[in-house]
Amino acid sequence: MQKVPMTVAGHRWLEEEIKRLKNVERPSVIQAIAEARAHGDLSENAEYHAAKERQSWIEGQILDLEDKYTRAEVIDTSKLSGDVVKFGASVTLIDEETDEEKTWQIVGDVEADVKEGRISISSPIARALINKEKGDSVEVAAPGGARAYEIARVEYR
Repeated sequence: MQKVPMTVAGHRWLEEEIKRLKNVERPSVIQAIAEARAHGDLSENAEYHAAKERQSWIEGQILDLEDKYTRAEVIDTSKLSGDVVKFGASVTLIDEETDEEKTWQIVGDVEADVKEGRISISSPIARALINKEKGDSVEVAAPGGARAYEIARVEYR
C-alpha cells in the first residue's frame, strides 16, 4: 500500500470534503432521483439519468478520497526547517529571464492548487526543486520550453 504524502491542512481539507460529499451531496442527489422517479417513465427521463450519473460520480469521489485519506502520510511542515527543499517547503523562485518572483508550496497531489500557490510533489517544477537549496539554479522543462529559476528563499510554515 503506497502512502500518499500530504500536509496537515491538506488532510483536514480531505476530511471535510469527504464529509461534504456524504452529508450534503449524497442526500441531495438521492432527493433528485426520487423527484425524477415521481415524473413517471424512467426510460426517457433525462432528469433521472442525469441524477443517476451524478450519484455515480459522487460515490466514485467518496471512494477515491477515502482511499487517499486512509493511505495519507501526514507531514507537519511547521516542524521542518532548513535551506534544502523538501516536501512542504514554500520556495520563492526568481525567473532568471524576467526577474519575476513567484512562491510555491510543495504539497501532495490531492491538495495541489496552482491558483493558491500550491504545486504537487509530482509536478515537473517540484521534482526539479527537491533536494536543491537556497541560491541554487534549476532548469524546468515547461510546455513553452525550458525555464531557469534561482531559489531565493526556502521556508517551512
